[in-house]
Amino acid sequence: MREYIDLLRRNRNYRYLWLGSVVSQLGDWFNLIASAEIITNMTNSGVAISYLFLARFLPLFLFSPLAGVLADRYSRRKIMIVSDLLRALTVLGFLFVQATGQIWLFYLLTVMQFALSALFTPARSAVLSNVVEKEELVAANALDSLTWSTMLALGAFLGGVVAAVFGAEAAFILDAMTFVLSAWFISRIVIAATKRKKVVKANSSWFDFVDGFRYLWHEPFILGIALVKAAGSLVWGGINVLEITFSQEIYSFDTLAMGHLFPVEDGGTATLGMVYVVSGLGTGLGPIFMRRLLGDRFGRMMKGIGIGFVLLPIGILMIAFSTFFAGYLTGTLIRTVGSGTVWVFSAAMLQMIVPDKYRGRVFAFEFAALTLTQSISTFLAGVWQDAWGVRQATAVFGFIGLVTVVLWFGFYTFSKRQSARQRPGWVVAGIE
Repeated sequence: MREYIDLLRRNRNYRYLWLGSVVSQLGDWFNLIASAEIITNMTNSGVAISYLFLARFLPLFLFSPLAGVLADRYSRRKIMIVSDLLRALTVLGFLFVQATGQIWLFYLLTVMQFALSALFTPARSAVLSNVVEKEELVAANALDSLTWSTMLALGAFLGGVVAAVFGAEAAFILDAMTFVLSAWFISRIVIAATKRKKVVKANSSWFDFVDGFRYLWHEPFILGIALVKAAGSLVWGGINVLEITFSQEIYSFDTLAMGHLFPVEDGGTATLGMVYVVSGLGTGLGPIFMRRLLGDRFGRMMKGIGIGFVLLPIGILMIAFSTFFAGYLTGTLIRTVGSGTVWVFSAAMLQMIVPDKYRGRVFAFEFAALTLTQSISTFLAGVWQDAWGVRQATAVFGFIGLVTVVLWFGFYTFSKRQSARQRPGWVVAGIE
């Protein structure tokens, strides 16, 4: 861990970028717990829960092309600040949902919040390469993953406590405050002119994202890496919906043995918090362990992504067929170690090899593809859950995960052959 602490200590810009992530992600999990509580109280449908995640994912897909153009044309720091401040105002709007009892307002505000997130995320991914050195990118991405996971665990726990004790409204107010604090941290970042070439805006077009797609089309290896998260989210996306039902109906804390020792008012929320804690451990510590085991070379990271894809269906099938809560948590841990490894290694590879002038659009494409498949996955999870049951729906995602394993190793074999032909762009990747 000393390497990660040293990175934060010596790199002022990355430290502020990281602190912004800490507080905003903490608020995000406050928001999710409170949102799940509202949906559960106002409806009793798996499809309704799917709509919650669709309202979070579809705006990311729809607005990502525009976000990529903005991130490559304008100040990425300013884009993030404006996005944070507008999200703070939007989140405060959730306070009116329970007062009015209008579920459509809840979905509308969620769409607005995540449309703004679509502007923030590609800019944040692209700016990382402007604030750290190339040899620090894997470490920075691993630390980001650990931060996300820690905030998942801590935010889910605290969000559950705040929602249970003070109500969902308090969670939304705290979420808005975290966005304001994140904007202040990001405003402290200073990007040297040499880190990013000045962009000439005279001939800019809102359709410049087509040029980014053209770049990806001529760099098939980079295109493949940009689709890695999309393939993974097709598998893990639906689990976000199904684990809510597992927590509420099958493993609710008040029905477990320990629940009789520590009685709680809302056993389902308590269980969901425990599941998120384990998920945080997997996605946070998993990539760090894999990095120590495999190192930072491209060939090793490609193998690491393959290992991650193998772990995904193993963990999901354990979740589907386990009859004990301990087995469910073990499957969750294995699944999230796989998803965390896939996420960190693919992000680091893109940041290393994509030129700065295309980086915003490439990450916007990656984010759009990710959110599209995640939206499909979450919708199918709700439909399959209502039609077949939560265990059967989970098992289907496990078998889809097995298909992604085959596809990944096919791409891995293909990329090695193409690298051997010394094609431009592939040599940079260094597939070995």
